Amino acid sequence: MNPDTRQQLMGVSCATLCTALFKRGLRNAFIQDVHPLNPGLPNMVGPAFTLRYMPAREDLNPITVFNDRAHPQRQAVEQCPPGAVFVIDSRKDARAASAGGILVSRLMKRGVAGVVTDGGFRDSPEIAKLAIPAYHQRPSAPTNLTLHQAIDIDVPIGCGDVAVWPGDIVVGDAEGVVVIPAAIADAIAAEAVEMTAFEDFVQEKVLEGRSILGLYPPTEEATRSEFAAWRAARGR
Repeated sequence: MNPDTRQQLMGVSCATLCTALFKRGLRNAFIQDVHPLNPGLPNMVGPAFTLRYMPAREDLNPITVFNDRAHPQRQAVEQCPPGAVFVIDSRKDARAASAGGILVSRLMKRGVAGVVTDGGFRDSPEIAKLAIPAYHQRPSAPTNLTLHQAIDIDVPIGCGDVAVWPGDIVVGDAEGVVVIPAAIADAIAAEAVEMTAFEDFVQEKVLEGRSILGLYPPTEEATRSEFAAWRAARGR
């Protein structure tokens, strides 16, 4: 992805991005019911690389499938490009783990930007200590094989009721994860930077005791002029 766009997205919130996407008619971009294991980490930003699970069938999904070096889950962990976000479609089912601490550690060591599942992770206390953003629904101890069968790599998926296509730009912050269509990522990032500057100005004025009327949105020329001066003074 564009390095400038990546840098811009590191400094904006998912809430602001959702508003920018809504202005373009995109209402369903925020992945539902996923939460960061470590909300203190910097933003997660990168193009999506996907793994899709389907319901496991017992005769096809015994523990011995992991002996196959071509197993889709193992291959996905080894193929996910550095700088990408590994996004897992676990059918919103956290009763069995999407992955655990060893696989997430491997993704981290390979330089992957983050990992998201609409299911759960096992070893979540250990994952929370790693220097890689990780988002899931809730902790889950059982192995993925009990319910999930890895079936496809780097294909369009659904994650938390959001469509995710390979290469879409995925951004995570302390609140959650938003998916930006790749074709408009540069424009959305630039707009979000502008929105963030204005919202920082508004927050400062509200904390000073200012009414939001005429300020947010800036329906008065005096507000727009004041913002321009505020921005110039802060180099933003």
